[in-house]
Amino acid sequence: MNWEHANEALTLFGPGDAHLKIIEKTLNVSIVTRGGSISISTEKESDVGIIDDVLKALLQLIRRGIAVSQRDVVYALKMAESGQLGVFGSLYETEIATNAKGKPIRAKTPGQRQYVQAMKANDMVFAIGPAGTGKTYLAVVMAVTALKAGTIKRLILTRPAVEAGENLGFLPGDLKEKVDPYLRPLYDALHDVLGVEHTLRLIERGTIEIAPLAYMRGRTLEDAYVILDEAQNTTQEQMKMFLTRLGFGSKMIITGDVTQVDLPKGKQSGLRAARELLGAIPGISFIDLKSIDVVRHPLVQRIIEAYND
Repeated sequence: MNWEHANEALTLFGPGDAHLKIIEKTLNVSIVTRGGSISISTEKESDVGIIDDVLKALLQLIRRGIAVSQRDVVYALKMAESGQLGVFGSLYETEIATNAKGKPIRAKTPGQRQYVQAMKANDMVFAIGPAGTGKTYLAVVMAVTALKAGTIKRLILTRPAVEAGENLGFLPGDLKEKVDPYLRPLYDALHDVLGVEHTLRLIERGTIEIAPLAYMRGRTLEDAYVILDEAQNTTQEQMKMFLTRLGFGSKMIITGDVTQVDLPKGKQSGLRAARELLGAIPGISFIDLKSIDVVRHPLVQRIIEAYND
C-alpha cells in the first residue's frame, strides 16, 4: 500500500494494531507489521485478497476524514465475506443524524440502508429480523429526526408487556414502575440519540410517550411517529388494534423477530399474520433484516447463525 502520510498506517492498523487483531481473529490468520507494511500467514490464499480489499476500503474512509472504529473493521469483514464490500464505502456517504454526543449515525449495512429508505418512503414499515440488526434503534433515530424537523408533533413508543399478556396488576408500584422494565430498550435508544435530560424533558411535556400496547386501544394517533417494538409478541387481535390507530400525518414502524415469539402455544403471532395479510398493500413495506445486518459484537452474529442452522 502507498501511504499519503506517515500516520495513515497507524490509523488504519488501529491503536496497538487493534484493527489487525480483529482481522486475525475473524479469519484465523497471522499478521505481522513492520513499519507501514504487513505480512500475512494463512492456510487459505483467498484470505490475502480479502484482507487487502478490506484494508483498502477502510483506508478510503480514513482519507475521506471518517474515523474508523473496530466496528467498522467488523462490518467491512462481514461484507467482504458476503461479497458486498463494493457497496461498503457508499454506506458512509449519508449521515442520518447525530447522537447526543455529536457522533454521526449511519446505516451500517445494505439491509439497514434499505430499512431507512423504506421509513422515508412509506407510512407503515415492518422491520423483521434478529437481535442486533438496529430495528428499534434506527426507527427511533428516524422518529427523532422527524420530530426535530417539525414534520410530526409527537413520538409514541410501545411494546407488549409481560410476554404479550400485559398482566401488570400483580407487579408492585405505580404504572410507570410496572412497565418501565419492559420498555427499557426504548429508553436506551432515546438516551443515545437525545441524551437522558432532553429525553426526560420531552417525556414530561408529553412530546414523547412510552407506554405498553394496551394503552393504545381506542385512540387515533395523528401527526405522530409511532413505533411498536417486539411485535412478534402481539396477538392478531392486538396487532389489528394497533395498526388501525394510524391517523393523518403519522407513520408507524413495527419491529420484531419472528424467531423469538413468547406467546402461549396455539396463539399465532400478530407479526406473522400481518405479513400474510398485508404484504401486497401499497404503502406498507416489509423489510427483512438478516444475520449479516447484525451490528453488535461479532459473536452475536455467529450465535444467531448457529441457532438458525
